[in-house]
Amino acid sequence: VHVVESGGGLVQPGGSLRLSCIAAGDIRIINDMGWYRQTPVKQREWVAAIASGDTPRYADSVRGRFTASRDNAKNMIYLQMNNLTPEDTALYYCRYSDSEHVQWGQGTQVTVSS
Repeated sequence: VHVVESGGGLVQPGGSLRLSCIAAGDIRIINDMGWYRQTPVKQREWVAAIASGDTPRYADSVRGRFTASRDNAKNMIYLQMNNLTPEDTALYYCRYSDSEHVQWGQGTQVTVSS
């Protein structure tokens, strides 16, 4: 299984970004895909996740601002991030897991700065 993220960039406070993640390879029908983020001074933090056939789950720090969605036919998940703050600055990782695999992407950088 291979996982690739995209969509990061530089945005001003209050702005929005949409991250995308695609999983390819030996994809199982029942799987969980999610987003994590990490900074040089903080451990990797869970942000959101959405399992196949389930509703999204969110960390308290992003609930109400971020929206996760998925396209099962394309094995993709998305993270719509609104009302971004400098505290959201991080390297965002996508994680894929099923009964036999756990795979991380390389990450996409999100920088929120004026």
